[in-house]
Amino acid sequence: MNPIGVTLIIATTLFPAYQLFTLPGVTDQVALFSQYLGLAALILMAWGQILSTRLAGVEAVFGGLDRVYVLHKWAGIVAMAAILVHDTVDAEMRGLGTETALTELAETLGEISLYGLLILVVLSVATFVPYHLWKWTHKAMGALFIAGAFHFVFIMKPFAMSDPAGLYTGVFCAAGILAYVWMLLPERMRPARRYAVAALDTTGDALAVTLTPKWRPIRAEAGQFGILSFAGSGQAEPHPFSFSGIGADGSLRVTVKPLGDFTTRLPRVLEVGQDVRVQGPFGRFRLTGKRAQVWVAGGIGVTPFLAWAEALAADAPDVHMFYCVKSRPAAPHLAEIEGIAAAKPNLHLHIVASGEGQRLSAQSIADKVGADALAACKVSFCGPTSLRRSLQTSLPRYGVSARQFHYEEFEFRTGVGLKRLAAWVLERRRDRPARA
Repeated sequence: MNPIGVTLIIATTLFPAYQLFTLPGVTDQVALFSQYLGLAALILMAWGQILSTRLAGVEAVFGGLDRVYVLHKWAGIVAMAAILVHDTVDAEMRGLGTETALTELAETLGEISLYGLLILVVLSVATFVPYHLWKWTHKAMGALFIAGAFHFVFIMKPFAMSDPAGLYTGVFCAAGILAYVWMLLPERMRPARRYAVAALDTTGDALAVTLTPKWRPIRAEAGQFGILSFAGSGQAEPHPFSFSGIGADGSLRVTVKPLGDFTTRLPRVLEVGQDVRVQGPFGRFRLTGKRAQVWVAGGIGVTPFLAWAEALAADAPDVHMFYCVKSRPAAPHLAEIEGIAAAKPNLHLHIVASGEGQRLSAQSIADKVGADALAACKVSFCGPTSLRRSLQTSLPRYGVSARQFHYEEFEFRTGVGLKRLAAWVLERRRDRPARA
């Protein structure tokens, strides 16, 4: 996550505190604090709308798109907390004038926004809610944000909209509303490049889909991904896919493994010649050749490493790639990656097949790479979350710091870590020695 982006969000959210607490003649500091929390919540919600647009430049400021979605989630959660405190702590001040029908409407819309957002935030972090329901309820947050902005503009407050505090927060409200309108546009109206399905090839238990550009191709780098809409298949809902191949002619390849409803149906309805819209490229999961590396691919997580392997320079430092699969016949692109490794002496391939009783661990990585060499390596990971967390916990024993462990989080919809907290507490209780 880019610290510049995080700092920008924090600074812009804190700035209204200075604007409010320098207002002359305000004696009710508690109410003023509640007023500030309302402004901070609006700014954070505006950032949430902006971060969801996937517009050019967002990744440059805030980091990879996966990190952007993490920021989007936490901006919403912190905004909700600020709104709850704002509603609890009385923000009304005496001597601000007489209420009108417009201010009463603003009060009502503020209440609707509060309770509506509370329900939708709970639905957003409740990962058991089906995706298609979550998606539509999540879009409704923008409408409640607009209600909150109306509340801010017309409510009685200790400053005018033409004052710095009013103008500053008003600009964020306008930017958030514009971002929300942008996200309401149909997918076909957003910037994308048109491709066609050129080939469909079975590889292990997955399907490799080769795409050729109909006009100007996107400029993708090894390790990046796109948001794809398979318009001609009846499966036009956009989904992210890593590029498992990037051709010099502008062609792209994605590899689809049946892991959910969408990816299970897709291979049955795809045909050569169908149209595909590709948005992107996105992601900061890129190959760097400055130090020796360890790549860990779990199942379909091999896709970005295929592009990395193709792009690996002959004079790059040694790379040890660990490909974790259920079985060799079911491993996507196994023959291809073995062929690349055979042609590149600096790429050392290790197949870890769970069906043969093999398991990847920090110890097994150290045995292959060398404990001393491993401490100096950059470790890049793409695969199941459980394996990633296991390696993040155990690799520091071999000198691999958190800064050396690189991964991209494709779970754009996540909870708030309550399951992990509960598991940690249970584990601590099990490990606690029994009292005599």
